[in-house]
Amino acid sequence: MSMKALRPIIAIFGTTGVGKSNLAVEIALHLANSGRQTWNNAKVINADAMQVYAGMDVITNKIPVPERQGVEHALMGFKSPNEQYVVGQWVKDAIDAIDGAHEKNEIPIIVGGTSYWIQHLLFPNRLAKNIHSVDEGFTSSTFETSEELASLIETLPPDLFHLFHCLPNPAPSADSDPEEAFRLYNLLKALDKSVAVRWHWKDTRKVLRSIRIIQETGRKPSELIHEQSQDILQARFRTLCFWVYSKPETLKPRLDLRVDKMLEQGLLDEVAALGELLKKHDNEEEINSTPDYTFGIFQSIGYREFHKYLSSPNPTEEEFLAAVKNMKTSTRQYAKRQTSWLRNKLLPMLYGANETRDSSGLPDTFTYLLDATESGESWDINVREPAVDITTAFLDHQPLPDPSTLSDVAKEMLNVERKDTNPSAVLNARRKIICPICTSDPTQPYMVEENEWKLHEKSRFHKRRAYKPLSAAEIEERKRQGRKKHSENASESEETICRKT
Repeated sequence: MSMKALRPIIAIFGTTGVGKSNLAVEIALHLANSGRQTWNNAKVINADAMQVYAGMDVITNKIPVPERQGVEHALMGFKSPNEQYVVGQWVKDAIDAIDGAHEKNEIPIIVGGTSYWIQHLLFPNRLAKNIHSVDEGFTSSTFETSEELASLIETLPPDLFHLFHCLPNPAPSADSDPEEAFRLYNLLKALDKSVAVRWHWKDTRKVLRSIRIIQETGRKPSELIHEQSQDILQARFRTLCFWVYSKPETLKPRLDLRVDKMLEQGLLDEVAALGELLKKHDNEEEINSTPDYTFGIFQSIGYREFHKYLSSPNPTEEEFLAAVKNMKTSTRQYAKRQTSWLRNKLLPMLYGANETRDSSGLPDTFTYLLDATESGESWDINVREPAVDITTAFLDHQPLPDPSTLSDVAKEMLNVERKDTNPSAVLNARRKIICPICTSDPTQPYMVEENEWKLHEKSRFHKRRAYKPLSAAEIEERKRQGRKKHSENASESEETICRKT
């Protein structure tokens, strides 16, 4: 793909609480007032997984309508809070919104903190194909189950065979029904071990989605991933990326203050409303379920932290303060995970796409970090003004500045290790292994990532377990694990036997 073949978009990403939405509005207003002949307007397209839901504006941190200053915001507040809405559906809807913007000579500005969604929008052929699944937003095609897979299905134990043909909907909660969650994981492991070791058994939504792929395509997910690996990584659009960044030491107190402000704006009322919504759903379904904090809007930071407090018949001040503290901690941890994803996932793909550019030699993606650590006048100098200047040059196909020259923090944070972004390599990079030392119940195994095993061995939790006297059942389980380890080929092993030296 050459530069001329790709239509332009702008993507703004970063952690929560750095001003991404404000920057999107400022760029859109600049284009509208610039007197340009082309690309003289903009449409903001939401890329925050929680802000797609209607209402609940405080807990999802939507930009208030007055602050949008008349700029159109698409894919925001249009889904019912009790709906599930996932990446495949959003990518399809985002492409439709982008097409509509381009037809009107508007620049689409994709903005949000769900970088996983943005990544799949920018780079096609990285989601499963030909799958009739609400989870992925694709339609089915006629298929025949391979002989190998058919044999695996036919030889399943009776309970797993029945489970395969009667899959739960939605996925069971590992918190409230760990036995069913682990049984679902064992089904996936029996059918596609390569994919099963990629997921934690508690991640039931991903486990269930993988099984549905098998059910609805007649193929193993690992086979589909291998096919995706044959596709060259190419960008879907000519993309200007702005990473709005704030240093952690400044961002952390800012996030704490934002939690306090959310409480003043009615956060507890929204959490209570979500609780009532869940009760209504349970009554309609004639069930009494434990809240699934991995489903839809119930993933929002704040719901889990305050739900127990609001559900208590006699909530105490201590419980309230503990909930506030937990929400602030969860928010800071989320920001840390967002930064990690950007540096370890999205940036390598942005850089990798430019390395596979066509014969024109022109890059398809341009990535800049804007230092939003300081507010006030510093925002204008460090964020708004360079963003506007770079946007103008990008749209006019003028020379762009070296991203590392914008600031010292840009030079540091944009310098990441080049990683293999091939789907097969990604599949194998984060295999989960079981630590039998830390597993007290074989039906609820303790899993760690393979590349973090040495860190786990040194952890205080693991050391305490290693030196703790074993029960007779644990000794027998350790022996069983040892025999299993001895019989498996080391390269295919998914369990690591840990012994005290």
